[in-house]
Amino acid sequence: MPGIDIIGRLDTDTAVLRARLLTLTRQQATGLKSERPADLGAQLPRALSLRAEIARRDTYGTLIGQALSRTEATQQALGRLADIARKFGSVIAVKLDANNPDVLPLYASQARQALVEVGQLLNAQQGGEYLFGGSDFANPPVPDPDGLPTGGMAAGIATAIGMLGGGNAAAVAAATRAAALDDTAGVTPFSAFIADPSRGGGEPRRSVVSADGTTTPVGLFANRNAAATSAGETTGSWARDLLRGLASIAALTPAQVASQDDFKALADTIRHGLQSASNALADEQGALGQTEEQLADMQTRHGQMHDQLKAQLANIEEVDMGDVLSRMQATKTALEASYNAIGTIASLSLVSYLR
Repeated sequence: MPGIDIIGRLDTDTAVLRARLLTLTRQQATGLKSERPADLGAQLPRALSLRAEIARRDTYGTLIGQALSRTEATQQALGRLADIARKFGSVIAVKLDANNPDVLPLYASQARQALVEVGQLLNAQQGGEYLFGGSDFANPPVPDPDGLPTGGMAAGIATAIGMLGGGNAAAVAAATRAAALDDTAGVTPFSAFIADPSRGGGEPRRSVVSADGTTTPVGLFANRNAAATSAGETTGSWARDLLRGLASIAALTPAQVASQDDFKALADTIRHGLQSASNALADEQGALGQTEEQLADMQTRHGQMHDQLKAQLANIEEVDMGDVLSRMQATKTALEASYNAIGTIASLSLVSYLR
C-alpha cells in the first residue's frame, strides 16, 4: 500500500536522523569530531605528527622546568657562599693585624663555624639530589661538613701555619695551597667519587636536553669550577680557595704574630685567596644566571609552539561547538517532524484499511 511505502521511507530517514543526533551528542560531550583516529581519514597522518610534536615540546618544557628548579636552588647556595667569601675576604682578613693578636681567637672561631656552613652549603639538595655532587645524586659531595674544622685538609693547613716564622711566609702559603689541593683519602674534604679523576672528578657538567640536538650545562661541582675561571692567589677552584682561606684563619693564634713580616705576608695571601674565591663565585653566579635566562627563553618558545600546534590539531580533531549545537537543534526538530509524520500517515493508513 502507498501509505506503508511512505512510512518505510520515513522510517529510513528517521534512522539516519537518529544516527546523526547520536553523533552530534557524542561530539558535544567529547568536543571531538570522532573518538576513533581512523575516522579522521586523510587528516590522520597530520594529526599523528602534530601529537608527536606536541609531546616533544611538553617533554622539553618539563625538563627545562626541572633544571630551572635545580639552578634556582644552586643560586641560593652560591649566593650564601659568596657572602661568606666576601665577609672573610673583605672584612675579617683585612683586620688581621700582628699588632692586635687578641682578636685572632675570635676570628678563628668564626672561621671554624663558617667552614661547617660552607660544607653544608656544598651539600645542598633539590628534589632529593645533591646539587654539587656531579652525577652522584645520592651521596653528599662533602661527607663530613661538621668535621671540616678538624679534618685532614684543615689539619694540614694548621700544621703549615704553625711553622710560620723566619721569613718562610711564601713556603707556608705554598703548603696551605698544597693541602687544599690534596685529594688523598683522609685529607680531602670531598667525597671519593668527585675526588677521583676517573669518576666524578673527570666527568662533564650535568646538562639538560633543552631542544633538538641541544644540551645546556647546568650542573656544578663542590671541588672544581664549572663556568668560572679563578685568578690571582688561587688553587684554581673557588670552593678550595674558600675552604683554604677559612681553614687558614681558623689556624691563626697569637703565636704567629711573633714574626710580624711573615704574619703580614700570610694575611695578604689569605685575603687575596678569599677575594679570588669571591670573584670566581660572582662569575659562577653570573654564568649560571645567563644559562637560566636562556633556558627560560627556550621554555617560553616551546610553550608558544605547543599552543600553536595544539590549535592546528584542534582544527583537525575538534568540533566547532556552536555549529554542533545548532545542528543538534536542527536534527532534533527534523526528527520530531519525522516522528509526527510517521504517526499521521500510520493513522491515515489504518483508517483507509478499516474502510
